[in-house]
Amino acid sequence: MFSETHSDSQRADRILASIRREEARPGRGLLKIFFGMAPGVGKTCAMLEAAIQAADKGVQVIIGVAESHGREDTMRLIGRLPRLPMKKMVYRGVEMEEFDLEEALRVKPQLILVDELAHTNVPGMRHRKRYQDVEDLLAAGIDVYTTLNVQHLESRSDTVHDITAAPVQETVPDSVLAEADCIQLVDITPDQLRTRLREGKVYSAPQASAALDHFFKESNLTALRELALRIVAEKVDHELTEVRTISGDRSIWRSGERLMVAVGPSPFSARLVRWTRRMAYALNAPWIALSVDTGVPLPPEQQQRLDANLELARRLGAEVIVMPGSDLAETLLRMAFLRNVSQIVVGKPQESYLWGLVRPISLVDKLVKGSDQIDIYVVPAASGPGRNRWKSWHRKTEKDGRDYWLAAGVTAAVTGAGLLVSAFTGYFAPGFLYLAGVVGLGFFIRSRWAMLLAAALSVLLWNLLFIPPVMTFKIERLEDALMCFFFFLVALSTGRLTSRLRIREREEREREKRPMPCSCIPGPLDPLRTCLPSFPSRRDRSARLWGCAWLS
Repeated sequence: MFSETHSDSQRADRILASIRREEARPGRGLLKIFFGMAPGVGKTCAMLEAAIQAADKGVQVIIGVAESHGREDTMRLIGRLPRLPMKKMVYRGVEMEEFDLEEALRVKPQLILVDELAHTNVPGMRHRKRYQDVEDLLAAGIDVYTTLNVQHLESRSDTVHDITAAPVQETVPDSVLAEADCIQLVDITPDQLRTRLREGKVYSAPQASAALDHFFKESNLTALRELALRIVAEKVDHELTEVRTISGDRSIWRSGERLMVAVGPSPFSARLVRWTRRMAYALNAPWIALSVDTGVPLPPEQQQRLDANLELARRLGAEVIVMPGSDLAETLLRMAFLRNVSQIVVGKPQESYLWGLVRPISLVDKLVKGSDQIDIYVVPAASGPGRNRWKSWHRKTEKDGRDYWLAAGVTAAVTGAGLLVSAFTGYFAPGFLYLAGVVGLGFFIRSRWAMLLAAALSVLLWNLLFIPPVMTFKIERLEDALMCFFFFLVALSTGRLTSRLRIREREEREREKRPMPCSCIPGPLDPLRTCLPSFPSRRDRSARLWGCAWLS
């Protein structure tokens, strides 16, 4: 499993490495690579044209190596620039020409062209590979233009072999591409390249015919083109990440979409990973699977599940990162700003209210608060019928719990108010206060049992604290007993009626938000059908009539 660990110390190392490169830059030449998907796309011509433009601006340019392969356009461009003599070498009785590194270092031009970076030198030269000659030129302060095909990149040679079934003999380390100051992609369509082959602009006629049926098949070229585009995009992405790391910028540059999913030991994380993969595929965007290591050892079962989730993300094409951090939300946001992530995917929290009243701050709340320009996607867990019934019962219990607490709280508040005024008004005024409290509760709670609780508590407390004899449930006068009984009925029925009216009002509001029902009748232009809404306005009816008829 590929995993990458980021920390503040590694960020400091990256900044230090960048500073060292900048310190080493004075006196070192610049390297520009003209990069292509296959031979024949025009890399050498593009390199020569760029060099001619530089020469027109007064730059001292010389050609070290430029392979024309007999192409007239290439030879015409070569003739416009001075050329360094080639060094002649004899190998196994055959005279060969190679790039003369010693002469180039002696002449020391401002800019030198060295074609075919992956070339292998004849034994006896100073270096075995041409890219090593280029490194000497750069160290001497000479700028270099060179060319490279995607199949010659060492990390991609096996992939190219799988695509084309052609062996790759010469390769260049990926570090050469990573250290390049500029990479220019020379790109044409597979059809254009195949046309150039048929016209003999790449190989001679016999070679071109065989190449069209093998290496230069349209499917092969399409795959190689995608590979070349991805390599250049990765190079640009790494440069952007380095710039953001050094600057410490916490803004999101939406130069492209990038997703990040939080992965943990939960079984639900596998579903999050698959959901993010589908979204990344739809957006054609890279994505990161981030696991936060809090430093607390996980039980073996959870650790095994976490490894499986990260392995799943790796198989689906994610960049898997394990990052230390004590706070999950803070670590997710820190990585998002560092890697220019535009969208974060997390699971929906399964939280319950504290005593049915207070909801704790969740991971989603923290992410939304600190996300700034980052989009937060909250994905619910998959649930079967049993889980749905549990959630429905749980939500109902939470709402009922709040209703009960509200009923008890209002009754207690009314009791306190009654104790304050009873000394001046007698025990009738607290009864009216209790009645007003029960009626008012009907506007805020739905549970009929909570209404029953409020009415019962009001009667009992009124009897216990206000109706003589006080502090007992005994009622001496018959009229007081009847008054308590009817008070209970009135309070209960009034509160329940108020609650039902509130529910009706809410249902009417929801109904108004839904589309206006209409009935279809034959229109004047058969077979068109027109829709008439159920409101009487002639103007509205006319507008809806024409709109529905047009949509039909």
